[in-house]
Amino acid sequence: MTAPTNPTLERATLAGGCFWCIEAVFRLLRGVHLVENGYSGGRRPNPTYEQVCTGVSGHAEVIRVEFDPTQITFRQLLDVFFTVHDPTTLNRQGGDVGTQYRSAVFTHSVEQQAVALATIADFTAAGTWRGAIVTEVTPIENYFPAEAYHQDYYARNPQNAYCAVTIEPKVAKLRKSFLDLLAQ
Repeated sequence: MTAPTNPTLERATLAGGCFWCIEAVFRLLRGVHLVENGYSGGRRPNPTYEQVCTGVSGHAEVIRVEFDPTQITFRQLLDVFFTVHDPTTLNRQGGDVGTQYRSAVFTHSVEQQAVALATIADFTAAGTWRGAIVTEVTPIENYFPAEAYHQDYYARNPQNAYCAVTIEPKVAKLRKSFLDLLAQ
C-alpha cells in the first residue's frame, strides 16, 4: 500500500454502493485533497470494472480519500458516509445489487477501526436508520484504482440520467446536513 501523496495527509477507503455516488459527495468536503475511485476487498489483483461487476472477484467499488486531519477528521468523514448512503442494505444500494455494492470501511489503522466501530454504535444508538447497520469494518488488504473513465464521473457527466436521479440527491443531502464541512 502506498503512502498518501503528502505525508501530512491521512487516507480513508470507503465502499457505499456505486463509487460515482460517494466520490461526488466527498469531493465537496473541506480538507479532502484527493478522491479516487477504485476496487478493494477482493481476491483478484488488478481487476477490471467488468470483472468487479460480475461479483466473482470479491471486490467492492470504493473511494480512496486523502484528507488533512487538521481540517476534517476521520469521524467527520464517517458521519458523512453513514448519512449519504444506506448502510442497512446488504450488498446493494438502491437498484445497484451485488457484493461490489456492499457497505464497507476498509481501515488503515487500529485507530480508524475503533472510530469506525464507535461511529456505527453511535448511529445505531441514535436510531438514524430503521434497520441494522451491515457495514463491514475490516483492515485494508488491497486497493486498485478504477479505470480513468470512472474518475470524477459526476463532474464530467452532469447530463447523465444516473447522475440526476441517484447522485444529485446525495449531494443535496450533504449540502443540507453538513454545510459546515463543505469546501469554500
